[in-house]
Amino acid sequence: PLRHTDPIGILMLLFVGIGWGRPVEINSSNFKPKYSSNGEALVALAGPVANFILSLIIALILGLLVKFASYTFLATTTGVVVYTMLQYAIYLNIGLGVFNLIPLPPLDGSKIFIRFMPYNVRNWIYVHEQWCYIIFLILWITNLASLIVVPIRNGIYNLIMMLVSLILQI
Repeated sequence: PLRHTDPIGILMLLFVGIGWGRPVEINSSNFKPKYSSNGEALVALAGPVANFILSLIIALILGLLVKFASYTFLATTTGVVVYTMLQYAIYLNIGLGVFNLIPLPPLDGSKIFIRFMPYNVRNWIYVHEQWCYIIFLILWITNLASLIVVPIRNGIYNLIMMLVSLILQI
């Protein structure tokens, strides 16, 4: 992880609330031939999918805690803190997964969804990529990104919690 640490990105995260790491270089010639055209999109999809899988695992842990922990434990300060931390971790991971799927550079969604965009749109994005970064910063700074992310995050959260309750009823 230290190789991907960007000092300016860390300082920005600490003082401004938005940060970044050094990009991971991908050599597309290392992809197997059957993945050569979609390899970059698959790599970009790995991060959000990992966020969603992690949120499902944490939701299962939370469901098990609620099902098997005594009410007296859940009512204690420790129980409330554990419950709240698990719930926050679920929301955070779903939010990160959804946020990274926004189809705007530098987010992973741009590398995933660009394959499905018409040629003119794809070409415009390549030519004007620096403007996409500015649009991204405006979305972030003005909190407009939350208008996109929060409703989707809440829907996925409800879906995951329904799935967990169905699994734990078996």
